[in-house]
Amino acid sequence: MAAAYEEHLPAVPDWLNKGDNAWQMTAATLVGLQSMPGLVILYASIVKKKWAVNSAFMALYAFAAVLICWVLLCYRMAFGDKLLPFWGKGAPALGQKFLIEQAEIPESIHSYNNGTVESPPERPLIPMTTVVYFQFTFAAITMILLAGSVLGRMNIKAWMAFVPLWLIFSYTVGAFSLWGGGFLYQWGVIDYSGGYVIHLSSGIGGFTAAYWVGPRLKSDRERFPPNNVLLMLAGAGLLWMGWSGFNGGAPYAANLTSSVAVLNTNICAATSLLVWTCLDVIFFGKPSVIGAVQGMMTGLVCITPGAGLVQSWAAIVMGILSGSIPWVSMMILHKKLTLLQKVDDTLGVFHTHAVAGLLGGLLTGLFAEPALCRLILPVSNTRGAFYGGSGGVLFLKQLVAALFVIGWNLVSTTLILLAIQLFIPLRMPEEQLVIGDDAIHGEEAYALWGDGEKYDPTKHGASLFGEKPAISPYVSGARGVTVNL
Repeated sequence: MAAAYEEHLPAVPDWLNKGDNAWQMTAATLVGLQSMPGLVILYASIVKKKWAVNSAFMALYAFAAVLICWVLLCYRMAFGDKLLPFWGKGAPALGQKFLIEQAEIPESIHSYNNGTVESPPERPLIPMTTVVYFQFTFAAITMILLAGSVLGRMNIKAWMAFVPLWLIFSYTVGAFSLWGGGFLYQWGVIDYSGGYVIHLSSGIGGFTAAYWVGPRLKSDRERFPPNNVLLMLAGAGLLWMGWSGFNGGAPYAANLTSSVAVLNTNICAATSLLVWTCLDVIFFGKPSVIGAVQGMMTGLVCITPGAGLVQSWAAIVMGILSGSIPWVSMMILHKKLTLLQKVDDTLGVFHTHAVAGLLGGLLTGLFAEPALCRLILPVSNTRGAFYGGSGGVLFLKQLVAALFVIGWNLVSTTLILLAIQLFIPLRMPEEQLVIGDDAIHGEEAYALWGDGEKYDPTKHGASLFGEKPAISPYVSGARGVTVNL
């Protein structure tokens, strides 16, 4: 054995695979970059100028708050010992005795109906520290995605209370049920990397929150142009590239499944973006940059439940469907259904995450390839309905699991917001809604002369090189350039 792979106690025990650990920490960093700065930039750019700072801050706060809640309580509620069939026992994940041991998901042992063990508990060859941080980045991005539904009007104090409560009472339930060894995991439901745990949850939770918080101002709903399209693309690019860590890190190893997942992720995203763009051109006569970003997002979301478990031709099919079905729900059904019209989902998270996540989970029930499933899943003979045998049962299980996630998030989000409402108004006061960032934070995203301030030489002083400023020939002074997107 090469010296690089030999045991070097105490920092390199014999169970530690350095390659797996290096990849897992890299994948965790990639997923973290999707939120910070990816979604922070995306949210700040895609909203109206007066909401740029507030939108970015909601994402920034959620990222920090989730981490502290995660290590204090929530990690072990999602991946620890069983308390209930859908919930783990909460406890801190802070002590070195816990963190430097080999990672283990204790309830992930899978048994046959007669009680004999089918597969042992999941024990990746990495330390628990790495798993705790990797799973935190998933929890954080879920919370930030949900925020997209309530941008432009939710009281920041209510949001600060909502984040830890939703993490505890909603996210951990889905995570334990599907990933931590809960009842859906034991039943054989597939959620490879979070189509249900992350995207369906954030989409339904966001839609529910948007209903209870209430709509934006009428003027904001009617006109809500992005304040910086190019910066929005930068945030979207971080999101797309970071998804390689999102789906590539799910096996907790740099293995065959990880490689398949990374390729399929990018294939599906590219296909979905192209389909969405083509539909925009066909029906509206021109391609939309925002539409392309939405198509990219739905493709990434759709492939997530089965990224390492479907063949690459299936990833193209999933991309075609994720670029068209959410497009129809957003562009056509949204305008016809009263409920969708009534609920002000600012960034359309219901369509891009709930619809696309549900679609991906059901398509995984169709296209899960038996040989790829054997590489990683604890349940033997798992296959999608497309491959015959017991595949039809898997599709039904995927549907039932989706209904559980939808129902739990709808009820838990409602109860959390009603409880918060007893102490803190969910919606900003009217004067803050009119002004935006300056009223809420005392800060604005851009300082441009054309924003109402006139250049005054006596106020702003000389130039950088010390010359005396020339007197403007205009009576009202130089106005500078007004940016009006």
